[in-house]
Amino acid sequence: MGSIVFKGGVHPDYRKEITASLAVTKMALPSKVVIPLQQHIGAPCEPLEGIEVGAEVKTGQRIAESSGFVSAPIHASISGKITEIGPYNHPLGRPVKAVTIESDGRDQWVDDLKPAGDPSSLTPQEIRKVVQEAGIVGLGGATFPAHVKLSPPEEKPIDVVIINGAECEPYLTADHRVMLEKPEKIVFGLKMMIKALGAEKGIIGIEDNKADAIQAMEQAVAEEDNITINRLHTKYPQGAEKMLILVTTGRKVPSGGLPMDVGVVNHNVGTAVAICDAIREGKPLIERVVTITGEGINRPANMLIRVGTIVSNVLETCGGLKEETRKLILGGPMMGLAQPDADLPVIKGTSGILALTDDDVYLAESSPCIRCAKCVDACPVQLVPTAIAQAAEHGLFKKAEKLHALDCFECGCCAYVCPAKIPLTQLIRIAKAEIVKAKKK
Repeated sequence: MGSIVFKGGVHPDYRKEITASLAVTKMALPSKVVIPLQQHIGAPCEPLEGIEVGAEVKTGQRIAESSGFVSAPIHASISGKITEIGPYNHPLGRPVKAVTIESDGRDQWVDDLKPAGDPSSLTPQEIRKVVQEAGIVGLGGATFPAHVKLSPPEEKPIDVVIINGAECEPYLTADHRVMLEKPEKIVFGLKMMIKALGAEKGIIGIEDNKADAIQAMEQAVAEEDNITINRLHTKYPQGAEKMLILVTTGRKVPSGGLPMDVGVVNHNVGTAVAICDAIREGKPLIERVVTITGEGINRPANMLIRVGTIVSNVLETCGGLKEETRKLILGGPMMGLAQPDADLPVIKGTSGILALTDDDVYLAESSPCIRCAKCVDACPVQLVPTAIAQAAEHGLFKKAEKLHALDCFECGCCAYVCPAKIPLTQLIRIAKAEIVKAKKK
């Protein structure tokens, strides 16, 4: 099945060949983990009673939660002793409260984990409860609590569930490998989502540069009457929520709107696998597949890593960084965040660890806008990035809001094509933060 082509977007050098053929390996148990209590969009968690320095915990044990609905509980990813509870470096750039656990080397799982029961007899409410208690969030990077997406208001019925297998971000191949290695789990997770939402059908969207993944997923859905595979054109940001909905269903999410406004819920392939594991095994989200890649990595890999593992330990497992490494990014080069060092933990939303060398990092001073409109042509949501950026530079945040700055999802296309090297995405990000701050007041 073909797809619509969305307006805008870019074709960066994808560099996926570095890790696309590397099967997922399991990283050895870390000697310690640092588990941030903010790993999702929404209310941060607080330690449960008894979770204190000196306490012993088991793998899979719930250690923190929030009373807020838009939140997700957090579980211990190893067994051992809590040695510290306090601020620690976070991938988002500011310290947050975290629980440090020293491993006892036994990886002893908590006793009360069990399957949810016969999947065919589970009610929608029971499925949502399992997903919530397992602490599952969107593993594509947004980390939105999965149970919230499975709980739309009654006045907004969902008829289509889309699974995002596009993985359009350059370098990253974690989702690609998951589709090759766990296609049946993805389909099972999707079927549970369809049931939880009372939807009519499911769509799995995969870019056409992943022919082997398309073949594997087509085989996995061969007996499913209401699930189809949509072969997508390879184009960044094909996997962005609004773009994916448009190209697979023809529906356009309105400005300021949500997918549920057009009867759709999106989830990532990794999220589908996590839902499968929670229902079949009672397993909470304590690990995820991460791509460790880039020309600065000695041994690139796709690796299953426990949440809370320190990035420097991951890099050591992969042979360390090369001398000429210039930049370390968590995520991909377009939407990932550069980090000052590797002393921070892998979290639920960590899809990649990318090391770029001197040859890959182009440093240049920005110059005044030349009015070429390349950023306008590249913007997939049809904004005028240069106008929003200029408003942000001058502190005109109300003007930026009128220019629909909040519709920007920070894909980076505008900054990528700008010949003047203006940091458009970063300026728009500043405008969005100020607009949100003003709204909260």
